[in-house]
Amino acid sequence: MALYLRPTELGSALAALAENRLTVLAGGTDFYPARVGRAIADDILDVTALSELRGIGDAGDHFRIGATTTWSDVIAAPLPRWFDGLKLAAREVGGVQIQNAGTVAGNLCNASPAADGIPALLSLAASLELRSGRGQRVMALQDFVLGNRRTARMPDELVTAILVPKPRHPARAGFAKLGARKYLVISIVMVAAVVEVEEGRVAAARIAVGSCAPAARRLPALEAALRGRPFAPGLGQGVATEHLAPLAPIDDVRGTGAYRMDSCKTLISRLLDGLAGASMG
Repeated sequence: MALYLRPTELGSALAALAENRLTVLAGGTDFYPARVGRAIADDILDVTALSELRGIGDAGDHFRIGATTTWSDVIAAPLPRWFDGLKLAAREVGGVQIQNAGTVAGNLCNASPAADGIPALLSLAASLELRSGRGQRVMALQDFVLGNRRTARMPDELVTAILVPKPRHPARAGFAKLGARKYLVISIVMVAAVVEVEEGRVAAARIAVGSCAPAARRLPALEAALRGRPFAPGLGQGVATEHLAPLAPIDDVRGTGAYRMDSCKTLISRLLDGLAGASMG
C-alpha cells in the first residue's frame, strides 16, 4: 500500500524526505493524468499544504516565487512589465482549473520539454532554491533541468523557491507559442524573450526556446548579436539559422523537426518585433 504524507511544516517535509524515498507532489496536474487507469504505487509527499512555500515577494535585488505558487497566482500578481512573458506563459498552462492547482515548481520539476513555464523563466535568468536536511543551495534553472523529465534535484531535496533577479535596465518581455489550436494544447514550438534597453539600444537580451530540444534552451549567439542594436521595429529581422544551434528538434505527431526550426525563427522574429514596437512605459 502506497504511503501518503501531507505535512503542514517545512521541517516535517524535509525530515520525511531524509527518511524515505518519496515522490514529491505539488498540485498533481501532471502526476495523476499520467497514472489514469492504474493503481498508484508511489510513496507520496504532498507539499501543497506548506503555506510558507506559496506567494510572490520583492526581496530587494530579486523577486522570490514560492515553490507552491500556482499559475493563477502568477497571473493575478501585480508584477513589473518584465514579468509579462511569464504571465503570458501562465495563461497557456492548461485551462483555469489546471492554473488554479498547478504550481510553478511542479512545472519545472516535471521537466517536460514542452513545459510552458520553463522558457519564460529561463529568459528571466531564474534560479532555484533547494533545501534538504543537509542545508540549502541555489542553482540556475538552466543547470537544474537536465533533459526530458530529468532534473538535478537530489532525492532528499525540495525546491522551495524560484529566484528572479531584477534587470539592470528597463526591460520588456514576451512569450509566444505555436500549437495545433489556440488553447489547451501541447506546444509545437514556444519562445520567450526579455530585452533590456539603455538609451534606445539593446543592453541585454535573453531568448529561450521550448519544445525544440530535450530541455528548453537559451540562444546565446542570438543574444550576443542583439546587444547594441537599436530597440526599434525590425529588431527581429536578423534572426539566422546559426543562432538556433543549441536546438535539436525532433519529428513527432505535432510536427517535423524542420517545421519546428522554421517556425522557431518566425516566432522569435515576430516576438522581438512586437516588443520593439511597443511602448517602454
